[in-house]
Amino acid sequence: MWMYEQPVTIGFGKGAGQHIAALMEQHGWKRGIIVATPHAVKNGIVRQLMAAGKDSITAVFSHITPNPDVCEVDECAAVMRREQSDVVMAIGGGSAMDLAKAAASICLTDESIQAYHGTGKSLPLQHVPLIAVPTTAGTGSEVTSVAVLSNHALKKKAPVVSTNFFPDYAVIDPELTYDMPPYLTACCGIDVLSHALEGYWSIHHQPVCDACAVHAASLVFRYLLRAYAQPDDKEARDKMCEASVMAGLAFTLPKTTASHACSFPLTNIYGIPHGEACGLTLDYFTRLNGQSDHRVGELAGKLGFADCEALADAIVGLKQRLHLRCDLKDLHLTGQQVDDLVRISHHPNMDNNPVVITDAILYDLYEHML
Repeated sequence: MWMYEQPVTIGFGKGAGQHIAALMEQHGWKRGIIVATPHAVKNGIVRQLMAAGKDSITAVFSHITPNPDVCEVDECAAVMRREQSDVVMAIGGGSAMDLAKAAASICLTDESIQAYHGTGKSLPLQHVPLIAVPTTAGTGSEVTSVAVLSNHALKKKAPVVSTNFFPDYAVIDPELTYDMPPYLTACCGIDVLSHALEGYWSIHHQPVCDACAVHAASLVFRYLLRAYAQPDDKEARDKMCEASVMAGLAFTLPKTTASHACSFPLTNIYGIPHGEACGLTLDYFTRLNGQSDHRVGELAGKLGFADCEALADAIVGLKQRLHLRCDLKDLHLTGQQVDDLVRISHHPNMDNNPVVITDAILYDLYEHML
């Protein structure tokens, strides 16, 4: 038995961002807050939306770091309470959307998000309505019920999952991604590929998400290098936006697996950007899962590759051409550091992997990269 749920209303197309003001007027929202990355403030997107919304935007929160901290969520929630915000508009990449999702729920309580971060405690279902406006082609967070947060004081990075994290509206305007620099394009693009492949081979896979995964991965292999090498290639940019949202649909219900589980300590401890950290182990787990799960071979065939080994080789080649890291040699890790990576990599997402990941497998993985 399988079930499919996608409560987010999706609007996709060039210029789609211009319709946000009409959306707010339609719902009668009068006290909106924009949660945006500093880049979105600097490049003028926030100013444009505030002008379009006239007096319906009363606050802007932009104290957001690349891996948003629980303290930032609490700070944003405090602003929402003070401003009595009746709608939240998240503008940026996954960091802005993840922070906004969590703050839009926690602001209606007197608690800290820390009470729900990695604790298993369920969030209350009440939340301030959320409009998600991505400015990168990568996270798919605009259509998911996940917020990945960090607690830097405890050196912990973990997702919080709640059905009320689904945005009410996702407005995907490819034009907002046209100024993405090459390295960010590469990191976000390989994250899209990770979402698609992991969503497909997750033990919770189902046919609707499978179809989205194949579509998204096909677009990545066709358009990511073009978007990276030719930043002004609008067709490639548009197609990577399409790949991103489709990959978001592909993994939000099945959830991510081993590559994402390993990415958390690689990002939190060694500062490797999230997408690059996911892609770092993607080819290894493609080969490993392909040895036991026939579906990985079927996926490779659907993507035009002879088998899962050829798919893994293509992932390596893509990373190399994108100038993303393919190993950890430069970190000169000690035995104790490898031990820590193995231990911390046993994140709950690991349980979604079709092959049971043991310590022996993880030691082989990390020693392979050293």
